[in-house]
Amino acid sequence: MGLYEFDKNLRNGRVICGVDEAGRGPLAGDVYAAAVIFDDDTVIEGINDSKKLSEKKREALFDIITERAKAYSIATASIEEIETLNILNAAMLAMKRAVEGLEIEPQLALIDGNKLPDIDIPAETVIKGDAKSQSIAAASILAKVARDRYMKQLDEKYPQYQFSKHKGYGTKLHYEMIEKYGISPVHRPSFLKKVLNK
Repeated sequence: MGLYEFDKNLRNGRVICGVDEAGRGPLAGDVYAAAVIFDDDTVIEGINDSKKLSEKKREALFDIITERAKAYSIATASIEEIETLNILNAAMLAMKRAVEGLEIEPQLALIDGNKLPDIDIPAETVIKGDAKSQSIAAASILAKVARDRYMKQLDEKYPQYQFSKHKGYGTKLHYEMIEKYGISPVHRPSFLKKVLNK
């Protein structure tokens, strides 16, 4: 079954939104989430799980999705919230904000993964949803591209860490830069306990 058909079968005349997050794994930066609503007949070629697409393809699809979506919203949870709530709960908070930021209220939210954020509308989890649902896959692209753009802005502010190369993930290069320059204000201390204990 195609991604469009998956959504169509669940729709039954209802307004549905797909929701996904980006940035749970990195050692630095905010966590992002997006929510997307499409019209019944909107099919966008090439939409897939954002992790399976090249950066160039994601960037191109970002513009198509934001142009053709009936409504979309991108939201974040801050490094402070990640540290206070833990990363999973901060990601859920970002998802909640994304859903609440939509200009149209959906009647059903399809949430990627196996945990529901605390939202006031009916919602269903969809395991590997970004490979099954067009609206979740679109949300994964918006969240990922928005977060990558934000990491490039952080790269300009903290060039020594080379954030635009690794997007904050725990690559060999990133750990080398942390060892050389220490931890910046945009790093997540709870993700760097081993480094901090040295």
